[in-house]
Amino acid sequence: MTSSDSTGAAAPVVLGGRYEVHRRLARGGMAEVFLARDQALDRPVAVKILFPEYATDPAFVERFRREAQAAANLSHPNIVGVYDWGSESGTYYIVMEYVEGQSLAEVIRDAGPLHPRRAAEVIFEVAGALGFAHQRGVVHRDVKPGNVLISTSGTAKVTDFGIARALSSPVDDLTQAGSVMGTATYFSPEQAQGFQVDARSDLYSLGVVLYEILCGRPPFVGDSPVAIAYKHVQEWPPRPSQFVTGVPTGLESVILKLLAKKPEQRYRSADDLRADLRRFLDGQTTLAEEELARPAAAAAPASADAAATVVNPAVTANPTMALPAQPAPPAAPPVHPDDEQPPARTGLFVALTVLLLIGLAALGFWLVTSLNDDNTDAADTVLVANTVGMTKDDAMAALRDQGFNPQVKEEASDTELAGNVFRQSPEANTKLAKGKDVLIYVSTGPEQVAVPTVAGLTEAAATKALQDAKFIVKIEQFESDTVEAGKAVETVPAASEMAPTGSEVLLRISTGAGMEVVPVVTGKTVEAATKALTDKGFVIGDTEKEASSTVPKDMVIRTDPVGSAPKKSTVNLIVSTGTEPVKVPAVKGQREDEATTLLKSKNLEVAKEPKALPPGDANDGRVVDVSPAAGTTVDAGSTVTITVGVAGAATTTTPSSTSTSTTTTSSP
Repeated sequence: MTSSDSTGAAAPVVLGGRYEVHRRLARGGMAEVFLARDQALDRPVAVKILFPEYATDPAFVERFRREAQAAANLSHPNIVGVYDWGSESGTYYIVMEYVEGQSLAEVIRDAGPLHPRRAAEVIFEVAGALGFAHQRGVVHRDVKPGNVLISTSGTAKVTDFGIARALSSPVDDLTQAGSVMGTATYFSPEQAQGFQVDARSDLYSLGVVLYEILCGRPPFVGDSPVAIAYKHVQEWPPRPSQFVTGVPTGLESVILKLLAKKPEQRYRSADDLRADLRRFLDGQTTLAEEELARPAAAAAPASADAAATVVNPAVTANPTMALPAQPAPPAAPPVHPDDEQPPARTGLFVALTVLLLIGLAALGFWLVTSLNDDNTDAADTVLVANTVGMTKDDAMAALRDQGFNPQVKEEASDTELAGNVFRQSPEANTKLAKGKDVLIYVSTGPEQVAVPTVAGLTEAAATKALQDAKFIVKIEQFESDTVEAGKAVETVPAASEMAPTGSEVLLRISTGAGMEVVPVVTGKTVEAATKALTDKGFVIGDTEKEASSTVPKDMVIRTDPVGSAPKKSTVNLIVSTGTEPVKVPAVKGQREDEATTLLKSKNLEVAKEPKALPPGDANDGRVVDVSPAAGTTVDAGSTVTITVGVAGAATTTTPSSTSTSTTTTSSP
């Protein structure tokens, strides 16, 4: 994406006077994503730019704006951050965190299916991101491998909240219940039918993603999106072990629980899923595996009301995607078709066949009568409205308008805001006679539990204890003078305080005592040095004595340690005793220059005195005396006087050239 400057050369487009667009990274259904540079902060960012043809459509612009608003409020290590949003040259853009790496779809395409453990680790992180969004009232509704980015460090990050919906907004002009949005391969059954979705719909889609990254293919394929969506509603997925050998039973059970047709048969929340994945990663038996291992309860014949739920078509804003309602599930826990045993006897087979034929006949009769617009009791029965997500008052009013008698039961809910309906009985779109009771379950908010006491535990143990209590853990490094590095100091909220399950708990991990700069106190008195150190929080330890030629007596030479030390640690003082005494070395008999050099090396000053010696004396030029005497202790810098011998001149004899007599000359 470039423009031309005055010279005709291509120049990068700069959005908002700040974001310099470089190259395209990806292209989606209604926007393109570019790599750009934030000129203000000098960092790479990803910029999603809406296609110009959609920029004139208010509905698309509103969806685009809502994506920015929904994602900008979600700050989580496994969610791609949104920094900014704006418009430029007739189109709109979103500025996001740039994640260097590949989408999960690209990883599978390039490297093939993931190892079961790695697949579980990726989904564990994605579930953490979704759980965080769900707690803040946002359902993603388009969970798929293309919307999960894997950074070069291996971290999974969820992106593209473009069709996300706030749980607190049951009425949404852009994404009303009855319209089908998302990607058919990853639809939940309720999403495929155009019903209102909640957090458990994201979990179903996440189950499809886990299936695909483990098996290399999704559970359902077809010639068209409608065909695939139909299978999500009507068919059980084949077991992953049919495609990949060695799939752990615990992980396969997690997938089958995620792909349950009824939302209530799936995990209650993303945190429950994370807890079960943690069991798998820790080598424990998953709860899903335990459920699947229990004997399936015998299925009772469906009542007429239940049959009505099975066959009523969804009311949808997109007729091409209208699908039958999901089939009535088997008795909980869900039993996969592969677990059913064939009849062992011919008589039993015949009996079952007869029962099946009777059931089909009854179902056919009901279909004919229920679809007859002239049915004599049509005026007395209506489809129960979907009140999930409504406030209690709105739900009661809607049911009364239909002629029903609403009943209210308040319960804790991890998926719906306090005061909103999170479940109803009978379910939405069930045919029911007017005047009947409809029970709505109104959320009192997430269940409140006490924060565990984790002080003193290792980081891993403290994190596990909090996660087992169904909290989201945020780690913060924390200086502590009393707690060993690597162990928990405290939590926020504090231990034993009540907090909603699924809420975030700050876990502070000790880094040990912090470091503090030790003040320089050289040349100070002991009292002044002590005050300077204690003002910084240090404890004064031993006072040691040491001679110094530069620091006066009783003044501080230095501290031990110097530079920096742990806060509140002990610091010792080294105090001057003044200059160190020196013993006068033995230099008698040495030559003058040698003696002088030795004395000065001992930090002594040298004075010289001559002493006359007879001519030819061997001590000429040598030290014949020292004052003070050798071995005497004196202060450094003291003067030592050396006496240096000086020999007299020798006697001279002069011979005569004219006489053999000798003349001796002497001094008068």
